Amino acid sequence: MIYDVVIGGGGPGGLTSAIYTARAGLSVKVLDPMGGGGQAGVVDMIYNYPGFPKGVPGIELMGSMIEQAVGFGAEISFGEIRMVNKQDNHFIIETDNGDLQAKTVIWAAGTTPKRLNVPGEDRFIGKGVSFCATCDGPLFRDKVVAVVGGGDSALTEAEFLARFAKEVVLVHRRDEFRAGLASVRRIEKNPKISIRLNSVIDSMSGTDKLENVLIRDVKTGKTQEIPVDGVFLYVGSTPNSKPVSGLASLSDNGYVKVREDMSTETPGLFAVGDVREKILRQVTTAVGDGAVAAWAVEKYITENL
Repeated sequence: MIYDVVIGGGGPGGLTSAIYTARAGLSVKVLDPMGGGGQAGVVDMIYNYPGFPKGVPGIELMGSMIEQAVGFGAEISFGEIRMVNKQDNHFIIETDNGDLQAKTVIWAAGTTPKRLNVPGEDRFIGKGVSFCATCDGPLFRDKVVAVVGGGDSALTEAEFLARFAKEVVLVHRRDEFRAGLASVRRIEKNPKISIRLNSVIDSMSGTDKLENVLIRDVKTGKTQEIPVDGVFLYVGSTPNSKPVSGLASLSDNGYVKVREDMSTETPGLFAVGDVREKILRQVTTAVGDGAVAAWAVEKYITENL
């Protein structure tokens, strides 16, 4: 079977594309390593998505998108795309479960969280070092954890962890946060969150599990070892663009370059969401990308195939 569109990634951008293209009557296949939802699906609360003045749990919002896409006829499966190639007027998509063929591809694979690359980090991943507060937060009830980062994700997850932990130490290398003012104000008012600005973690130590982190003040050079049970990292991401790198131009940081209609230099290949080069990476912008790409896919198929 040759699908009208295969979508690589089931986050907000990919699912919106699936909703629009499936509703238009196209045959749609979504492949996602987690089965849909993306990173937004593991965020505790999303406070800035329109229509939810009190916020909406990420799992609830993404679950509704999955239900909507499937309701219109999209197929959503667990799977990872290893490589995308073009042959004549269609694409060959190599996956971990065999090859697929498609007339068009929408690349919505998002990003992978970056690491600190400090001594001890690799050793304690899964033993105190985590990238998902929603997944692992309840394991640290009444314990001390550190959150590293200064964006909205870091502050939102620090606030979530404060529900369980005895104390949350928020570590950020700059003298002010990059997050929105509303997030900063909530953090500053939370008595269980202590803020360490102009600071970085230089190393992690422990025996069988994480027990301590060495924090350094980047201005004074002074270091302090503090006991922690967990560290949650929100220090940026690396775009998952390698499978389409042979078909699309990438920025210096590896993000996919697209035109206004989300198309790449390869006809029939589109990119949406966090994996593409853009100035703002949010659920709202990913949804907008997905809608535009879906429109462009329908137009491309109608005019060219």
